[in-house]
Amino acid sequence: MATILDEIRTSIQAQSPLIYLYSPEEERVLRMLRVVAGEQDCDLRIWSCVEGLQGSEEAATTDPVAALRTVVKEDLTGLIIFKDLAPFLERPEVARALRDAYYSGAAERRTVIIVSADLTMPESLKKEMHLIEVPPPEETDILQQLGQIRKTNEHYNLPDEAIQEVAMALKGLTETEIRHVMHRVLQHETAAKDELVDEIFNEKKNIVKKSGYLEFSPPRWGIDGLGGLGSLKDWLVKRRRMFTPEAVAAGVPVPKGLLMMGVSGCGKSLAVKVISSLWEIPLFRLDMNLVFSGMYGSPEETFHRALRTVESVAPAVLWIDEIENALGMDDDGIAANTHIFSSFLTWMQEKPPMIFIAATANRIQALPAEIIRKGRFDQVFFCDLPTKEERVEIFRIHLALNSADLDDFDFKMLTVQTDGWNGAEIEQAVIAARTEAYYDGREFSQRDLDISIAKIVPLSDTMEQQIKTIRSWAFSRATPASKYGRRRR
Repeated sequence: MATILDEIRTSIQAQSPLIYLYSPEEERVLRMLRVVAGEQDCDLRIWSCVEGLQGSEEAATTDPVAALRTVVKEDLTGLIIFKDLAPFLERPEVARALRDAYYSGAAERRTVIIVSADLTMPESLKKEMHLIEVPPPEETDILQQLGQIRKTNEHYNLPDEAIQEVAMALKGLTETEIRHVMHRVLQHETAAKDELVDEIFNEKKNIVKKSGYLEFSPPRWGIDGLGGLGSLKDWLVKRRRMFTPEAVAAGVPVPKGLLMMGVSGCGKSLAVKVISSLWEIPLFRLDMNLVFSGMYGSPEETFHRALRTVESVAPAVLWIDEIENALGMDDDGIAANTHIFSSFLTWMQEKPPMIFIAATANRIQALPAEIIRKGRFDQVFFCDLPTKEERVEIFRIHLALNSADLDDFDFKMLTVQTDGWNGAEIEQAVIAARTEAYYDGREFSQRDLDISIAKIVPLSDTMEQQIKTIRSWAFSRATPASKYGRRRR
């Protein structure tokens, strides 16, 4: 399979006069360019806005226009690397000087290469520039770097059995980031595999935090903390072993994604967080409100960057909350954000296998049919109001979390009192009861909970018609998340 070095080598051999290498890894790119220059036995010169053009007879070449004029005037050949040129490309005189270098007589013997972490390509130069986006190091490159780190630091403790998993966790980081995180973690002689992986995930969390529109969600919720939704939990447990590098290598169909729709407050968001803990992979929530805010550029560009960022930190779960607000239809039945919608569908088909999409929706009828058809998501689950058995389970979870003695509560009575309640309302009732008891300086009891329940008006009463509409839509289109099937009244 062709590598990024092969792509760069081919572009230079094809005599492309102007190449734009888009990458934050300047040193890694320069190393590859030196390899190509050595293979072709040609000169390699580097320009920076601080030092100017190396090897030039001209004294003042720190200005980009002066440097480019010097390239043409001195008829320089080989590879001419410009490290800091991207911020100057919007200047018309710089664009003109680049075009002169492109069309000059020595163009067939010279390649001007722009190396930048920012993609700044003026419209006037797009036809002349050959763009190459340099991806982060592949797994083979990471294994080679780990081997070098072990070789030069013999006191580091990196168990052989952990190397493959650590290399997989490091995918998406730059060489520099890999070096820093490994030197930081391997200082501890007793570092276990889990500690190494956790530290790598922390590094990825910091990378994602810089974007602003992606939020890292720590794996705090175990599957035992999710009440009800038995069929959904069974589905997640059975696919835990299938979402692994070993499964990918074995050619096993890897889970692609899950869409959960249903009544508000019935555990959809919590179920997404459980995936992260159960499968032991990081979870990143994409805030579509920030994507559309314009704070980070055009929504289309921001959305594209978000998807690329998630790719760089795989394996991961990408959580898109209330997906209908971002990719839903307008009143005429047309996708409200056509460009984002189409690019997302394409990405879902072509994304790396180790990214799992977890989407939640309250109004799934607002989603276009293209996104919910079979093949986009592995399964569409409907989260209904909990049955009486599930309400008992939810009460037990929240009472235990609030240090209650479960023997002091009448669960049969509680299920009767909370018929039609969702999980969030049950949680709030328990919290309110404990708060009142704590204020009075005593342990909370069944009576406190009874009083708290009596004060809450459930969503099934205030939004009865909307819930009926959701149930009607899901009846023949979604799989019940509850092991008890459709809710019995």
